[in-house]
Amino acid sequence: QVQLVQSGGGLVQPGGSLRLSCAASGTIFRIPVMGWFRQAPGKQRELVAQIGFDNGYTNYADSVKGRFTISRDNAKNTTYLQMNNLKPEDTAVYSCTAILQKSGVSIPNTYWGQGTQVAVSS
Repeated sequence: QVQLVQSGGGLVQPGGSLRLSCAASGTIFRIPVMGWFRQAPGKQRELVAQIGFDNGYTNYADSVKGRFTISRDNAKNTTYLQMNNLKPEDTAVYSCTAILQKSGVSIPNTYWGQGTQVAVSS
């Protein structure tokens, strides 16, 4: 079995910072892509950021460029989302995701973390 366990999140004032972590565990051969999505009340889920295996590929939503940074530690099968200069519109449930192979010949599947609330309010 594969599990993605998130940590971090909470309540922060506008302009503040938070760091989210997401650790994958279980039968893992390789994780080509890790990423973060978010969903605010009444809105569709949106991609926030994603990162390739070698950290050379990153992709960000326009709304977070310059404020959020995604990174990963392949030795720990963990991805991080550093969120700076947070705004009220960043308030959402943030979920991590991993496109993961259990073996060298298996088809990659997508796994999700449990979600964590981020609230930005004064």
